[in-house]
Amino acid sequence: MRNLSISVYFARAVLRNAVAIGLDPMQLLRRNRISPRLLREADARISIERFADLQVSTMLAMGDESLGYATRRAPIGSWSMMCHAVIGSETLGQALHRYCRFYQLFESFPYLVFQEEGELVRIRVEQDSRRPCDPYMVELLLFNLHRFGSWLVQEHLPIQAVNLAYEPAATADDYRHMFLANPVHFGTEHCELVFAASQMDKRVVQNEQSLRHFLRHPVLMMLTQNFARNSWTTQVRDILRPRLQDLPELADVAARLDLHPQTLRRRLAAEGTTFKDIKNQLRRDTALHFLGKQGLSIEEIAHRAGFSESSAFIRAFKGWTGVTPYSYRKGI
Repeated sequence: MRNLSISVYFARAVLRNAVAIGLDPMQLLRRNRISPRLLREADARISIERFADLQVSTMLAMGDESLGYATRRAPIGSWSMMCHAVIGSETLGQALHRYCRFYQLFESFPYLVFQEEGELVRIRVEQDSRRPCDPYMVELLLFNLHRFGSWLVQEHLPIQAVNLAYEPAATADDYRHMFLANPVHFGTEHCELVFAASQMDKRVVQNEQSLRHFLRHPVLMMLTQNFARNSWTTQVRDILRPRLQDLPELADVAARLDLHPQTLRRRLAAEGTTFKDIKNQLRRDTALHFLGKQGLSIEEIAHRAGFSESSAFIRAFKGWTGVTPYSYRKGI
């Protein structure tokens, strides 16, 4: 599995309603090997595996797959039943229509509505006008639908627009990763995903057998699935990942890809990143991944993350997360 991380903003959002029903967020964090101290650091990040486990265990503890954000509880098992209701669909359009219809049966806000408008399809979030829902719930609804739809057809679905009727609640980088660099607009009239109607004719390639594998940990699957094997960012990451101890320069990577260095810079910029960013993210996410493993010293983790000296690693790690590797591990 690729080593990835996620902003602590999302961990705070998962836990936001836990106290109201008598749960101890600190206990949930420690159970999932996340340092509670990280929640106080604005720029902290946690490994994607730890976050996925936290989201699932919080849903189970609350008995609510909507994490307390909806007007009614979504019973545990709702997502699984929706998947079984959808998996027999022939086309993506049929699947997403069933997806939306399934959750409308709960008569709970917010829910999604499938709307066809000529050459466009809008998946719109309907909210209770008396109780606008939290931005995190809107983002979770739209994220889940997009990633599940992508899984059904085994490709990252292009989005014409992600419209959000509020100002950014997370960082620009978080939204870029959340919606796979598709255009995101804020302060719009509605919260919705806009697709080209032609996308809805794509054939569903998953079946009951592949669904059983998906349902072992759907949260983690949707957070880590990667169908864009030909993106330049992915190709650069794949070249750098096994060479963290002796990272090649951009010119060397460009030569391996049969590109001029300036061309590679432009293509990475078009995907919203830089060569330096990719290197830093690889080191950061590798460090976070191995800090969650038992039996590795800080010195060994520093080496695996591409640092020749532990002191340089400790400084970099504090810049990434706001805490030292020792403090991070102690809180796990």
